[in-house]
Amino acid sequence: MSTPISRRQIMKGGFASLGLASLSLPTWELPALAQGETEVPFVDFPATFNPNPGPGRRFFDTRKIDNFITPADQYYTFQHFSQPMLEAATFKLKVAGMFSKPRDFSLAELQALKPALEQVVAYECGGNSPARNAQGMVSNGRWKGVGLATLLKACGMSSEAKEVAFYGADFTAEDVTHGGGGPTHIDKAYFARSLSVEHAMKPEPMLAWELNGAPLTVNQGSPLRLIVPGWYAVTSIKWLTEIALIEEPFRGFFQADRYWYEWNRDGRVVSEPVRLQRVRALVTEPSFDQPVPRGDLTIRGVAWSGAAGITLVEVRVGEGDWQAARIVSELSRGAWCRWELITHLDQPGLITIRARATDLAGDTQPNRAEWNRLGYGNNSIQTVPIQVV
Repeated sequence: MSTPISRRQIMKGGFASLGLASLSLPTWELPALAQGETEVPFVDFPATFNPNPGPGRRFFDTRKIDNFITPADQYYTFQHFSQPMLEAATFKLKVAGMFSKPRDFSLAELQALKPALEQVVAYECGGNSPARNAQGMVSNGRWKGVGLATLLKACGMSSEAKEVAFYGADFTAEDVTHGGGGPTHIDKAYFARSLSVEHAMKPEPMLAWELNGAPLTVNQGSPLRLIVPGWYAVTSIKWLTEIALIEEPFRGFFQADRYWYEWNRDGRVVSEPVRLQRVRALVTEPSFDQPVPRGDLTIRGVAWSGAAGITLVEVRVGEGDWQAARIVSELSRGAWCRWELITHLDQPGLITIRARATDLAGDTQPNRAEWNRLGYGNNSIQTVPIQVV
């Protein structure tokens, strides 16, 4: 007979402390890579690329980038569990834990908090990959809401608190065995992550209810979600229903057992949490399936980094030298920037285009990202083959 377990126990110990190493995950959970195994270089879009592979999932076709802002109906969509349907009119955000004034907030009450916050954020999945999804798990949007710190301050934070945990309404159900005992049933194991109090109190993290001037859709976590600019998207919890202030490190499954880089170095495993988005540039024009005529060619793309703003984008045409591209949009740490380079092609035939970005922190995109077991943060340089006619 299975023993029920409460949400509070999950919050305190998380999946990891319950022995959920065998937690069954959706079929699109990233597979582990063997040591020495690497992904194939990104040679632009495969013929089988499908931007809508299944219900509740959408990849952004980056060949269609023609604006600084990604249209909401093209924004990439991904989640580990199913999509819950929450009604804005009856929605409540529970703020609990180590607050002197814990309470529930309606959406209208959250929208009444001042000041409102609006910011453009480039938002990328930690599993965005050349080989798996043609780099389609990234988008750039204008979010509106309120600063997370504004809400936390309003509820009276304890000085003893160490982390802020965030719970979405999306969940799975599992029967698991741990500690040598019988099976334990978790009826609703909610998707959850946490931030340190220090990071939660920075001005950038926000609770958002609008994307590009319109209320969030279910694909983007309506009616309320967390946005953490600069970090991979797993931390930006969708369908946010609870915030808890806690005194111990949160040990949820997707915090402790997933979204960690693991490298084998000098015979030992070195690990590090997946947080800041790595510096990256993408070529969006021309595309491999569009032959280009000889003569002048304008190469365009986007670049972003979670650590700092972009300071340089370089382009290499064929075996020529790397050339600095021109940044043609506003530079911001949180958002991507658009860039372009005009070059001249004299000879017909197949030629490759590569682009790499450097940010203000001094990080430059590598030719091939270092192997890690679950393939996170793959910012290998993109290679686009084009046919000159």
